Amino acid sequence: MEVVRKIDDLKALRPSWPRPVGLVPTMGYLHDGHLSLVRRARTENAAVVVSIFVNPTQFGPSEDLSSYPRNLDRDLEFLEREGADVVFVPPASEMYPGGYPTWVDVEGVTSLLEGASRPGHFRGVATVCNKLFNIVAAERAYFGQKDAQQVAVIAKMVHDLNMNLDIVVIPTVRETDGLAMSSRNAYLGSEERVAAGVLYRALTSARGMCREGCLDAALVRKRMADVIRTESLASLDYAAVVAPGSFEELESLDGQALAVIAVRIGATRLIDNMTLLD
Repeated sequence: MEVVRKIDDLKALRPSWPRPVGLVPTMGYLHDGHLSLVRRARTENAAVVVSIFVNPTQFGPSEDLSSYPRNLDRDLEFLEREGADVVFVPPASEMYPGGYPTWVDVEGVTSLLEGASRPGHFRGVATVCNKLFNIVAAERAYFGQKDAQQVAVIAKMVHDLNMNLDIVVIPTVRETDGLAMSSRNAYLGSEERVAAGVLYRALTSARGMCREGCLDAALVRKRMADVIRTESLASLDYAAVVAPGSFEELESLDGQALAVIAVRIGATRLIDNMTLLD
């Protein structure tokens, strides 16, 4: 496994890679959710590239860029074990030399929910993914369903810019109590970690309503909010029922629908989602 820190060095390696190549973009502090992406990429590609880059442009001024969990040595051990071929670990100065005035803006889907709660977040995500796609030149890129709105933004960018790249979405990997695996779970204290299970309970309650025949999205949203209110350590940012591609809110559940939720457990903000109609 090669560890590469410079863009030019990575590009110099590209001709030697067998094809196809799978790319797994991450911000590090890897858990089994990330590793499930690497495993899937390993089964579908002749070479696997994993990027580890805590992207500063997707963090707001009051967000957790400086405290975001990092453990590169452990990450590299995991990736060696999973059979990654190349790990790209660029510093911020390599990805954004001298500042960076060029951005990718995906309109529409980025103005809703996470986009409204975190202005500029998706511009940073789209820009860094565009750069990584160009640097690595993979045939496939792998993302987790846990970040469903991010996946929708990236899929739209790839489609609209006619990129020769397949976006592969892997189901959310969960802890035994249903909490979606996330690097930010490391922020949770022991009581907060127990409380965080309320996100999964809210989502499964919403899905249960739909399977019992409820097609009123307003009632489903209310159910999620009611479940979150049962947990004293939880504070609801949003609970919504949306169309999976556009993330526009639905009023009636007569087709594909996604329940999405953002909740603060203490000071830690967590997101999750679940399909309502199979």
